[in-house]
Amino acid sequence: MANEPDIRLLTSPRIFLVGMAAFLALVGFVVLILLKQLQLAFSANPGLNGLILGVLAIGSLFTFRQVFRLFREIHWVNSLTSAYDGRKVRQPLLLAPMAAMLNAGAGASGLSTLTSRAILDSIATRLDEGRELSRYLIGLLVFLGLLGTFWGLLETVHSISGVIDSMKTGADTTSMFEDLKSGLSAPIAGMSVSFTSSLFGLASSLILGFLDLQAGQAQNRFYSEFEEFLASHVRTSAAEPETVPQPVAVGPPHVDSQKNAAAIATLAEGIQALVGHMRTEQQQIRNWVDVQAQQQEDIGKLLRRLLDELSTR
Repeated sequence: MANEPDIRLLTSPRIFLVGMAAFLALVGFVVLILLKQLQLAFSANPGLNGLILGVLAIGSLFTFRQVFRLFREIHWVNSLTSAYDGRKVRQPLLLAPMAAMLNAGAGASGLSTLTSRAILDSIATRLDEGRELSRYLIGLLVFLGLLGTFWGLLETVHSISGVIDSMKTGADTTSMFEDLKSGLSAPIAGMSVSFTSSLFGLASSLILGFLDLQAGQAQNRFYSEFEEFLASHVRTSAAEPETVPQPVAVGPPHVDSQKNAAAIATLAEGIQALVGHMRTEQQQIRNWVDVQAQQQEDIGKLLRRLLDELSTR
């Protein structure tokens, strides 16, 4: 690829990593303030809540990875320009088709518009596929929170039914009141399971959603800057002279014009004949529809006559 002085270097996505790290630090500060309450809520259902926090940790690492993988691509693209400092770079992953094409010498004289469009479409597809896992994990966190909610509600309903059954034994008032107090502990525990799971699930989906948003913004900026990079290169390569095949004369101009006029006249006659044929077919269809309507009317009259005869009998 030719080195052009007007092509700018792609910017680093480090600012998005700083924003993601600052957001996680803020979340950690809030967790530190509410540590006792969160520990109490976590102990209501440690299994499901631990699963939610594990999914949050995996999703957070994946979103950071989505931003980190852009560094290799940006360094490789910047190495193609004359403004690069000359450091050794590794081969890209997202831009692997473009790297293979350039290594084969296909882009030595510049990239065509169609080739640039194909490269951009390939990058957009790969970037979108890379974010599918984080989007799924966000939905999974919401689902786990709702799962804990319904789980807790089922335990609450089951416990309340047990309390009602215990009140049907016919014992004295004192023992019935004691059974009622001991029986209400299970419904309250079930409600704590539902509320704490919803709390952890929705809060985790909110955190992971913000991290995915930052990762998406980093990818969008990389895509926009790379699109400008290709566009500037295509403009410079389009200015190079191209060999355009000239049309070959097949006869005198007046002969060609006569042939064109004859062809146009023949085409007009064919179109006129086609229009006449279509009108004939339309008229035949109208006649057939009229015949069918008349037959249906006759059949209706016959059915009404039969019904009248049957009613008189």
